[in-house]
This record gives sequence, structure tokens and C-alpha cells, in this order.
Amino acid sequence: MAAVGAEARGAWCVPCLVSLDTLQELCRKEKLTCKSIGITKRNLNNYEVEYLCDYKVVKDMEYYLVKWKGWPDSTNTWEPLQNLKCPLLLQQFSNDKHNYLSQVNKGKAITPKDNNKTLKPAIAEYIVKKAKQRIALQRWQDELNRRKNHKGMIFVENTVDLEGPPSDFYYINEYKPAPGISLVNEATFGCSCTDCFFEKCCPAEAGVLLAYNKNQQIKIPPGTPIYECNSRCQCGPDCPNRIVQKGTQYSLCIFRTSNGRGWGVKTLVKIKRMSFVMEYVGEVITSEEAERRGQLYDNKGITYLFDLDYESDEFTVDAARYGNVSHFVNHSCDPNLQVFNVFIDNLDTRLPRIALFSTRTINAGEELTFDYQMKGYGDLSSDSVDHSPAKKRVRTVCKCGAVTCRGYLN
Repeated sequence: MAAVGAEARGAWCVPCLVSLDTLQELCRKEKLTCKSIGITKRNLNNYEVEYLCDYKVVKDMEYYLVKWKGWPDSTNTWEPLQNLKCPLLLQQFSNDKHNYLSQVNKGKAITPKDNNKTLKPAIAEYIVKKAKQRIALQRWQDELNRRKNHKGMIFVENTVDLEGPPSDFYYINEYKPAPGISLVNEATFGCSCTDCFFEKCCPAEAGVLLAYNKNQQIKIPPGTPIYECNSRCQCGPDCPNRIVQKGTQYSLCIFRTSNGRGWGVKTLVKIKRMSFVMEYVGEVITSEEAERRGQLYDNKGITYLFDLDYESDEFTVDAARYGNVSHFVNHSCDPNLQVFNVFIDNLDTRLPRIALFSTRTINAGEELTFDYQMKGYGDLSSDSVDHSPAKKRVRTVCKCGAVTCRGYLN
């Protein structure tokens, strides 16, 4: 069984609970105050434009149908353009209208006719859906940034379709053990170095080289494990051997791809070659459970399974429901990220942490990818192709578009 899958996934994401706006709408409808959700006597009857729903011209005067923030749809009102002080929302309305007309005209550039007195119902419906999507994605973005524990910010963007946040994905920052699996996250010993770059440190104790140079770039070849300083080490947080544990330092964007690969991840800043980018986290399960889930995922054409087979093949990481930004990273047969096994507080070689490092300079705006068949020891997985005649495995077509594309993800 090979590594993960984002481009071949279904819809996964954040659970839909009762939103703050819904609670505020209920309070205002029933004329109730509730300080915990921001409804007080002072603002109970306040009106703020949330988004614009429709457009019409009456006696040469332009009107927009306004959805008021915190108020139910039944309170929407037509307001003259001259009364609206929301230039961003007006621009979004115009852009959404133009995008819809461009789509129905098969992407051809068009000039909307401004002399239309009303919008067609289909256009107004699309504009409302885009407005609701924009709000939902902003809430999801805020939720992701509340949950993350690293420096880099997370942004969300969809300019392609009406897909909103996934409905069954839970953001986590570290491995989540399945019932019956114990993760010992406390090291039994640590270094006493004053300068870990020059002294005999944790890597030397493990019989390997220090993984990083003075520029915090990885200098060891793929397949070599990384041993970082741990919680028992006497060195401080600025130790040159504490890179992965500091988390993602770059601002990244989860975006909707335009070539049918679902969500993807791109960097918003330049990333130097051989730099740590992110960890791959998820639910830690047994290999037996991974085999069972793998058959289900194969039938759906999706998989997020990553075998922890650095020394043994007892455990697998499943990032289908639990994961971080790496959940959305797409595959490429010519990737710009490389997998490394990392040991910090948990030194159990059956349970390495999975870190992704850049293989080259990655420019701002460029999509991040790694090879789903790449193992932590640097070789391609042979498990993804089953040569047994007794078992036919569903194969997922690769859409990476690389010159070296192998044609399939598994």
C-alpha cells in the first residue's frame, strides 16, 4: 500500500455546526439578547450588509437586494445604490455576475449589458451561492488558523467552482493514535551540548549525521533519518537541530485547482531549496486496519494512507479525516517536496514522524507536490502495483501533467 491522496479524494473537511450567524438571526428574530454571541440591547436592531443577492433598475434608479448580517433572509430589503457604502461587496457582486456569464458562454470574454433592468434568476442564484461560499471559506480559514500551532498562516481560496469547505475533516497538529495504539512522546535521554552544531549531539548518539547545515537546510540524502534534539536536551529553542519541531514557517494557501484535482496547496512566499516545509500527520492505525481501509479507498479512487515502514511495517498514517495542510497536497510524478523520517521525542523506529522538505527553490504562487509513491527511505513504493493474478486493484489515473508522469497514482 502506497502513500496518500489529495487529488483523488472525495469531499472531506470541517464539521458543520450551528453557525454564529444562525444563532444571531434567531436572537434577532425573537428579539432576544445574548452577550455570549454578541447580541446586546445596543446592537439588537443594528443593520450591516453581509452580501448582495440581486439587482434591478426602477425608474432609472439602481437597487440591490441586501442580506443583512445576523438577520434572517425574510428581512432582506431592496436598497438604492446611493445608500450602499460597501464598495468591496459591490465589486464582488459585479465580478461574480461577470464570471457566471463567462462560464455560460464557455469562457469567452464578454461585456455584460448594463441596460438590463433585472437579473435572470439563475444569475442571482449563482451570486448568492458564491457569497455564501465566500463566507464559509473565510470561516474555515479562521478555524484552521485557530487550530494550527505553527508560525505560517493558512489561507483558503476557490475561484474555480462552488465547492465549499470539506464536511468531514478535522485539523490536527500531531499524530492521533487509533484506539489501542500508544504513542510514547517523551524521550528517555537528551544531549547536554552548548552548541549542537559542533558537539556530539543526538544524531551522533543515534549513529547518523546532523541533518542540517548552518542555513537550516537539510544536507543528508533521502533515506537517512533525522534525529532532532528533544525535550530532555539542555539546548534551547534556537538550537540548529530543532527544525521540524518548530512547525511550518511559511504562509500557505489551500486552493481549488482548475484541472480537476480538487484542492491543492501553494506557497505564498519563496521557499529555498532543501528547506523544511511541513509535516504529514494523521491518524496512526495498524497495517491490518490500513489494508482494510485501503480497499475501501481504492474503490472510491481516493487514499490518504502513508506506511510508516522505516524499519518495520506495523503502522500506517491515515490522513483522510484527521490531518493538517498536507492533507490537501497533490501528487506529482515530478514533485518539489521530498519525504524524510524524523525522530524527536518518540524514538520508536516503528513510528517516525514524516517531514516534507523542498527539493529545489519553490517560488511564491507555485503549487506544492510530492510523489505519493515515494517512501521515507527515498525509493519508490512497489506495493502500489499488485502483481498477484488473484487480486485486481482499482487504479487511479494521475493528473499531475508532468513530462515524467507514470500515468497512475497507484
